[in-house]
Amino acid sequence: MQIFRRIPTLGRLLLAGLVAVVTLTIMAHAVQTVVTPNGMYVTYSLAAGATSAPVTPVGNTPVLVMGVQNNQGYRGVGEVTLLRVPSNFLEWTGLESPYSATITSGLSATPGTHILYLDYSHVVDIQVHSADTFVIHNANSIPMAGHVTLVW
Repeated sequence: MQIFRRIPTLGRLLLAGLVAVVTLTIMAHAVQTVVTPNGMYVTYSLAAGATSAPVTPVGNTPVLVMGVQNNQGYRGVGEVTLLRVPSNFLEWTGLESPYSATITSGLSATPGTHILYLDYSHVVDIQVHSADTFVIHNANSIPMAGHVTLVW
């Protein structure tokens, strides 16, 4: 008779054990990997009409390029996601600085091709320099300064 009284208790223990095994199995497969991004920070201070040194983004990887122009009266911010296909071209899509805040997109290896405006008045921009590099260009008649950050 006592065996029959212990069967419900044994059943509960087996069920609890089964639930624990299933839970641990699911948790073992639900591992999240957190990767610390790489980055590059470019500060520029350009005389009127000047162009920065070329910047080479990492190849075959999406790169978030964010820029800010800090001069009073010309402040602005813009961003693009850029892909460098080594020795072939740069490709991008993003959002221009606020004056007309339009979408910018394209691909090119032609020097001088516009990628992104960084300021409100659209006189400081990022341009294609080569198939592998871009530059920051100041088309204004006064010096301009800001930062460009690359994250991948």
